[in-house]
Amino acid sequence: MAQQKSYEERLKLFQTWLKTGQNGVFLGGAGVSTGSGIPDFRSAHGLYMQQKAGLSYEEMLSHRYFEDHPSEFYDFLRKVMLYPDAKPNPAHYALAKLEREGRLRAIITQNIDGLHQLAGSQNVIELHGSENRYYCLSCGRQYDMSCVTGTTGVPRCSCGGMIRPDVVLYGEMLNEDDLRRAIGLSMDCDLMVVAGTSLVVYPVAGLVNYLGRKAKLVILNRDETPYDDRADLLFREDLAQVLAQAAEL
Repeated sequence: MAQQKSYEERLKLFQTWLKTGQNGVFLGGAGVSTGSGIPDFRSAHGLYMQQKAGLSYEEMLSHRYFEDHPSEFYDFLRKVMLYPDAKPNPAHYALAKLEREGRLRAIITQNIDGLHQLAGSQNVIELHGSENRYYCLSCGRQYDMSCVTGTTGVPRCSCGGMIRPDVVLYGEMLNEDDLRRAIGLSMDCDLMVVAGTSLVVYPVAGLVNYLGRKAKLVILNRDETPYDDRADLLFREDLAQVLAQAAEL
């Protein structure tokens, strides 16, 4: 079973699969960025548990709340969601190294912080968008995060239109092209490494179901996930440490 081997045995096996595999894919969530000072969403101390005026994190980042209360939405975004000074941590750098060496074909992430790209990863699928991209709802002009961090209230385009973040809000569908690419990579991979995600948010969690029968599944997560019993290797240890050591092939 995945949990019965010692850490050293599991790490060595993980390294072997990374070294011999041809089509490895990484699927990550908020836990990958906690080492960069960005809190996760669903742990007991994560952003998911924070509330304002009786509203949950989920409600305040919903499409409806953005439309009905744009000023409050942006106030919440500035105070809670944006981390312009965050830097990649060892997990991001390890993944970038594995990609450069051809051990991983792509990074599929639920995070919107852009830290994978800052660490050097090239093929990154941002299923939930990016907090570094913004666009005008009227003319489509594109902006970066400074349009929010350098302003107060609702950011406006030079044309007068309202600017919105290029992220998937609750109540919105994922980008079809990004999801299709992620599904294709999941179907073709011989190794999927899942880290820092509770695997309860769909359709992202459902990517595991596209794995072929011969594909290996490695899960690195502090807490249990619904897919633990399907994992070929399971790590509860610090994921940044595990990935950094695994990348030292």
